[in-house]
Amino acid sequence: MNIAILGFDTEGRSSYDYFKAQSGDNGQAHTLTILDQDPNKQIPEGAASVLGGSYLDNLDRFDVIVRTAGLMPNKIFAANPGLSPGKLTTQVNEFFKASPTKNIIGITGTKGKGTTSTLITKMLTAAGKDARLAGNIGIPALDLMPVLTPDSWVVLELSSFQLIDLKSSPMIAVCLMVVPEHLNWHEDMAEYKTAKQQLFVWQTYDDIAIYNNDNENSRTIAEAGSGTKVPYCAPPGAIIDSNPSTDGSDKNLDKVISIGGQIICHTHELKLLGEHNWQNVCAAVTAAWQVTHSLSALRSVLTSFSGLPHRLELVRELNGVQYYDDSFGTTPETAIVAIAALTQPKVIILGGSDKGASYDDLAQAVKAGNVRTALLIGDQAAKIQIALQNAGFTDFVAGDATPLTTMSEVVSAAMAAAQPGDVVLLSPGCASFDMFKDYIDRASQFVAAVKTL
Repeated sequence: MNIAILGFDTEGRSSYDYFKAQSGDNGQAHTLTILDQDPNKQIPEGAASVLGGSYLDNLDRFDVIVRTAGLMPNKIFAANPGLSPGKLTTQVNEFFKASPTKNIIGITGTKGKGTTSTLITKMLTAAGKDARLAGNIGIPALDLMPVLTPDSWVVLELSSFQLIDLKSSPMIAVCLMVVPEHLNWHEDMAEYKTAKQQLFVWQTYDDIAIYNNDNENSRTIAEAGSGTKVPYCAPPGAIIDSNPSTDGSDKNLDKVISIGGQIICHTHELKLLGEHNWQNVCAAVTAAWQVTHSLSALRSVLTSFSGLPHRLELVRELNGVQYYDDSFGTTPETAIVAIAALTQPKVIILGGSDKGASYDDLAQAVKAGNVRTALLIGDQAAKIQIALQNAGFTDFVAGDATPLTTMSEVVSAAMAAAQPGDVVLLSPGCASFDMFKDYIDRASQFVAAVKTL
């Protein structure tokens, strides 16, 4: 077949390698062409390619077009009005078709996907299952193909970019909290939720749909398919409940994670910071419980896993001040939960590039969240400043006054503002593409600056 690999970053390279290793139906090797908007993209030696501004032209000449996740399908069809929708596929769609195992758990949501997916994978592994993690977390699903067997379990973290044209649903689908995000990519919130629904819409009655009982968007998304509905943070899923071993005065200080009437662990035993992570834990326990009832396996993971990089990660303590990297917090909601997770006085670094979000709730959380100073950076600094002023919070630096243009300047300003016992928190509540390559680059520069203090 004549196959176009549309977009040549991590997923595109994986798709190219996968199809290059396959034989066509007639025994002939596939003809592959790499298409990418970057005219300087490095491609394999000898590979056919169209690079630069014309990369979307005349796509109908291909039998199959493998879309990279970040490229909106509407953009492809706009450039090719007569293109047959049946020609367009994705790495994830191809994985669902080719996977030798149907034991697939898919996780989506606005935030918490990586943490929850990792927890599930570790729990299944601890219970003796062959469990593999892939998807939006950075491991292309097709890369798993050589190591999978019919008994393997695959855990896929899936973004709305990957889900918008999904044509299959997993045996177990999980939807975490969903709030507005990526509205600079999606047409509106309705389209964002519709994309998430594709994880569930193809489920049958034999499948399982797990959702956040406390989030209306999550409930609506899970209801799109025919899978058996199982809420978490509510029976029969995992719940957060008062510790039965304490008297009433201590119940707010220590709770338990339980499912099916059995206690998994106490919340004080969790290594993950923040009550928002209690919900991620409940989602992971609920999903793993559909596969294994090994309390010891679930408990061993929950009491040892301290989180993924750049999610409320302690970088250093200096002169009584703790510096936390939460660069993965790219929405106002994630910044809000980070503020709540750390009770000490805070110097918080907010701002970045636009994702179409409102900062009104974030401003209220800053005002109520024991924040000493907010350092405002990036394209959204002025907009966040207005929201803070409207909320009655005026202890901020930069915005429309003295811009902080490098991470070294930001960290130096944070150190100057902090007092012993404080926390300096990088939880920007925004994307990173104005000052940095991505959230990892932003985190790396923050960590480097902190370590040189």
